[in-house]
Amino acid sequence: MSETAELTGRRIAKVLYTAEATAVGGREGHVRSSDGILDVDVRPPAELGGPGGATNPEQLFAAGYAACFQSALGLIARRKNVDTSASTVTARVSLGTQGSGAFNIAVALQVHIPDIDVEQARELVEAAHSVCPYSNATRGNVDVDLSVV
Repeated sequence: MSETAELTGRRIAKVLYTAEATAVGGREGHVRSSDGILDVDVRPPAELGGPGGATNPEQLFAAGYAACFQSALGLIARRKNVDTSASTVTARVSLGTQGSGAFNIAVALQVHIPDIDVEQARELVEAAHSVCPYSNATRGNVDVDLSVV
């Protein structure tokens, strides 16, 4: 059975795209996408006792979530004839431990949409949270705090 068929049978009704990246050396190594566009060293940040000087999994996750969420926001806004082209989404991904000693992440998404009122912005953000693939993937597993700034 192909990986696509397995994915289709579990949670995705129709696979539209599959990204692939390979890591060598874990948090002190290198990550490269199959097409070579992403090709970066990874290092633990100084805040975790590492050398810093390179990206890390939390930064990569934050970048992906912020970009994906902003696209979801744009989709929702277009459906409601609202212009969010000047919006920004900042994702903060925190790494920490759970009570059992296992590791987990938490996410804070800060969304700024100029020129609309805060209540309308909150409605758009909540709707985007319901369609964003990252939000759907993390729901129930990762605390995600949404704020309109």
